[in-house]
Amino acid sequence: MSRPTIAFAGMTHLGLLSAAAAAERGFPVVAFDPDPARLDPLRRGEAPVVEPGLPELLAKNRGRLSFTSAPADLAGCDVVYVAPDVLTDDAGVSDLGPIRALIDAVDPALAPDAVLVVLSQVPPGFTRSLRRPAARRFYQVETLIFGRAVERALHPERFILGCADPQGPLPRPLAEFLRAFECPVLPMRYESAELAKISINMCLVASISAANTLAEVCEKVGADWAEIVPALRLDKRIGPHAYLAPGLGIAGGNPERDLATFCGLADAHGTDAGVVRAWIANSRHRRDWALTQVHERVLARTPDPTLAVLGLAYKQDTASTKNSPSLGLLAALAPFAVRVYDPVVPPRPEFHPRLVKAASALEACAGADAIVILTPWGEFRELRAEAIASRLRGRTVIDPYAVLDAQACRAAGLDYCTLGAPC
Repeated sequence: MSRPTIAFAGMTHLGLLSAAAAAERGFPVVAFDPDPARLDPLRRGEAPVVEPGLPELLAKNRGRLSFTSAPADLAGCDVVYVAPDVLTDDAGVSDLGPIRALIDAVDPALAPDAVLVVLSQVPPGFTRSLRRPAARRFYQVETLIFGRAVERALHPERFILGCADPQGPLPRPLAEFLRAFECPVLPMRYESAELAKISINMCLVASISAANTLAEVCEKVGADWAEIVPALRLDKRIGPHAYLAPGLGIAGGNPERDLATFCGLADAHGTDAGVVRAWIANSRHRRDWALTQVHERVLARTPDPTLAVLGLAYKQDTASTKNSPSLGLLAALAPFAVRVYDPVVPPRPEFHPRLVKAASALEACAGADAIVILTPWGEFRELRAEAIASRLRGRTVIDPYAVLDAQACRAAGLDYCTLGAPC
């Protein structure tokens, strides 16, 4: 018996990664997007998003992937995932208009027995409101993590599946597709699955907020958070995989979206969201750490300084700048000259009025009074402290994510500062 044909509608980050993973698992895949221009680079074998391993995955599976902007081409598909990225505004509120429009374009073209699965992140109640018959309508929690999306798509920890009847059998094509990934399948009611994704991110935010709060105290009392973390990882109540690395607040889009969604739900139903709002406030407070260090160590001591900023993406291995600490810092430093380098994200004039684009990290350091490393790219870890010191005019290194070796920097005569430790 031939394998079911799987389709993914929406060729942005989530849909494209999911389609490539399905093809790698041996299924024929139809990749649909209503915008033909979005498909042109894919037909040429180009990956329009930055993800390690994605170009190779697409090239390997070209024979199983077909790209189309015609809804009629979905008529022969057994399972159709609706998987566009859901954009958020500056307050983290989702714009559900585009996904509703995409479902309205796709659903009428499907065969009556085809299975429709919403993969994009939506609030509780969304999937139940759709018109497709309940037995053929599902919600699946997405597992996308920018920079690790290929790994997560190919080897998911589990599938969380929202169903009309969690106790009933799954349609054969969907069950066969999910079994191919050899991981647990957790069926539950639609609203539970939709809230499960929010729950995961809220628990992550709680861990991150605790780490940031404690790391800030470490900086003031002479403790070193990096020395404390191993003790926490050995505690079974916290564990080896806990999010304990301090950071510059909540970056990216999904955690912020989920906090905003939860606050909206709490307000609508009269439940308490005070701790969630405290996490949001903590995130905004911690996001100013780099700016505070720049003010204390550079602006207060050096008239009209030049700063080198390494990294624009909100984290390594992605081109996304959503809630990027770097862009926030650049906006706050508008009166001062900055030299900027990122290996993936091109600096743009709208980021800063006095921005100078550098061709490399060391070129960005040339003549600068301080260096601020705001994305922990792998290539930045290869920088030698002596090389940085020889190019800087000043001595200040602000390295929140501990990309560089602190001892080597201090041995090279640099004034080194990182999160969670006395500077």
